[in-house]
Amino acid sequence: MEYEKCLISRLPEDVQREVFLGNFSVAEKLIDKYLEMNIPELLRNRLLYEKERMKRLRKDFPYTRKDALALLRENIAGFRDEELDALIEHGFVDRMYMDGEERFYSRFIHNLFFLNPEMERRRIRRDEERENIRKIVNSAIDRILKERKGRKYKVRAGIKLKIKAYDDRPFRVWLPFPKEIYPLSNVRLVNAFPQNFKISDDSTDQRTIFFESESREYMVEFEYIVAERYTEVDIGKIDEDISGMDKYLSEKTPHILFTPYLRRLAENIAGEERNPYLRAKRIYDWITRNIRYSYVREYSTYENIPEFVATSLRGDCGMQALLFITLCRILGIPARWQSGWFVSPIKASPHDWAEFYIPPYGWLPADLSFGGARRNTEKYRAFYFGNLDAYRMIANTDIQGNFIPTKKYLRSDPVDNQRGEAETEDRNIYYDEMEYEMFVKKFEEL
Repeated sequence: MEYEKCLISRLPEDVQREVFLGNFSVAEKLIDKYLEMNIPELLRNRLLYEKERMKRLRKDFPYTRKDALALLRENIAGFRDEELDALIEHGFVDRMYMDGEERFYSRFIHNLFFLNPEMERRRIRRDEERENIRKIVNSAIDRILKERKGRKYKVRAGIKLKIKAYDDRPFRVWLPFPKEIYPLSNVRLVNAFPQNFKISDDSTDQRTIFFESESREYMVEFEYIVAERYTEVDIGKIDEDISGMDKYLSEKTPHILFTPYLRRLAENIAGEERNPYLRAKRIYDWITRNIRYSYVREYSTYENIPEFVATSLRGDCGMQALLFITLCRILGIPARWQSGWFVSPIKASPHDWAEFYIPPYGWLPADLSFGGARRNTEKYRAFYFGNLDAYRMIANTDIQGNFIPTKKYLRSDPVDNQRGEAETEDRNIYYDEMEYEMFVKKFEEL
């Protein structure tokens, strides 16, 4: 099943209706009926994918109403049960009905704090780690803007992955590995376990270290040098020659699609502006001022991520980056994906952002979620258009990149690779059967 192709097909109307209503069991029976027919291969793959998608949606919404109320009382001071319905009505709580049962998203509490300032004020346990990281990042921005240049750092970090599945057979595991691409340099492997592994070439869109072993535990530790990025753009010097950039101006099924809605949105945002740098800045400004950050379901459960963000006005870092890339390409501005980890002296975690191409300055970064999170302080919001802190490990430079060796089954995340992927000879190992831990051992200025 080719992920990027099967989503081209629409679902049969009766299947789509039952999925929309949350009648997953009915939808699965209808799908099985269609699979017995002589149908086009593309439709067959789309139906098989929908069965897998519903299975993953069930995992993304594990809580009953009773569970949700218990979590709310545990995390919010003085929470009353009757408040839940009001929060749902105002769009602050993520839920679905599945086979007649109300289910709540696994991270709905975190999203409630993102989306509702009153609930954040009533939060029982402050997220001190997050607040400390924000202080570190903002302090770095202040210094970069003052010095008008960036510094370099040596970083040692890595990831551990443990498979909880009970399959008695070898596992094939792909963990992310840093690419030697500016602003990263001097990438080297420090340690890996098990010892039998293969690191893919630096030219691959999604670089990995691959293991094949009966072990249930895997680890990679690496080191690299990373530079802060600061660029002063002179509008009068911008060259509009973007020859050779066709790859970064094209659609890419299923997410980077120039739909009528997104075309109209791009045109409305750009208005009469014709300068490519300023057009890109208008897109950045619109997203960072209008899209609310929130955690989301697994990317594999969305049919078109940019349209979801542009209509729901919410999304996480990668979703906002995909919307920016799509709108830029619609307007003739080359744009591309970058992702890996946010790596600070305190912790590492998955993160995505984008780059856009402006001659003669080349590729410039745009971190939509970091900018949007700082919309109340203009200098911090504006910084992430064209500039970037050093808290980055880059493993991916495109979405839906091929692994080396090729993965046999549909990936847990077909779009990106930050937490690692695993499979056996018979099936994919999904996230609920794995545990991962990112770690930082060294972060020192050079």
